[in-house]
Amino acid sequence: MKNFIYIFLIFSIGFSSEIIKFESANPFSFQDIILYLDNQEEQIVYGKLEFPANIKKQKYPLIIGVAGSLGWSNHHFDYLEMYREMGIATFQLQSFESRGIESTVGTQDEVTVAAIVLDSYRALDVLSQHPQIDENNIAITGWSLGGGVSLFSGWKPVIKAINPNNNFAAHLPIYPPCFVKPKNIDFVTVPIHILIGELDTWTPAAACVELIDMYNLNSNYKNIDITIYENSHHSFDSDLPETVIENGYSFTDCMFTLSEEGVPLMNVLDIPMSTPSLQKLGFSFCASRGPIVAGNTVAKEKAFKF
Repeated sequence: MKNFIYIFLIFSIGFSSEIIKFESANPFSFQDIILYLDNQEEQIVYGKLEFPANIKKQKYPLIIGVAGSLGWSNHHFDYLEMYREMGIATFQLQSFESRGIESTVGTQDEVTVAAIVLDSYRALDVLSQHPQIDENNIAITGWSLGGGVSLFSGWKPVIKAINPNNNFAAHLPIYPPCFVKPKNIDFVTVPIHILIGELDTWTPAAACVELIDMYNLNSNYKNIDITIYENSHHSFDSDLPETVIENGYSFTDCMFTLSEEGVPLMNVLDIPMSTPSLQKLGFSFCASRGPIVAGNTVAKEKAFKF
């Protein structure tokens, strides 16, 4: 697939941003990337590149940010603003808006982790060519669904299939879905660190601990680590009151195996969840509804400090 780029410049006093578009696709699962990437329908995706307002450099390090299933929220923007104040450029990946989607809560199939992982590497290759970006210092972070992107963009089988020209320097997944356990535990060796809440019922912390323990038992590297914040729910770094997301999935009792080919297997009979209908069936065997989201001021402060 041939990448291309459109850049629109917007300038104001002490501020600059660029809307950057590139070619991606709409794979449903990692299997669609690993085995069938050349057969995927092309998709134009865009994002917003922003530079620090008061720190001038010839080349800036960059963080690519990926939103969760509810789309971009204020606390996400707070992180990006903090990074720019530190002298780091940011790229707000708009995988949902590019596809005309507002939210994937309750379904998790309109825009998948696999599709956004592909988006992130297509964006990485384009942004690495930008004259103001340090191509060797581009990291990725994300929240919830975006945390899954930040985590599994470090999974080598899918990276090999995408065959990007560049690699991420670090991965910071924030409350990612870790309840997919790869048979092939081959991850990149750059830093990967998970931030998650102890009480998270949407993307449970225990699954992330299990994934890291499995990795540490089967790898010579110890580059994946985790910080668990006490008394903290999903979206602990927001200002949200404690709220039940009635149509959201709770994955506390789920742990799916990810096959070598990149497709999650149901807990029952190892049936591949390779389509939206099969995924919905697989979720029905272990997932419930009604996860809780709630901000926690102490955990939020710690996360931003981290």
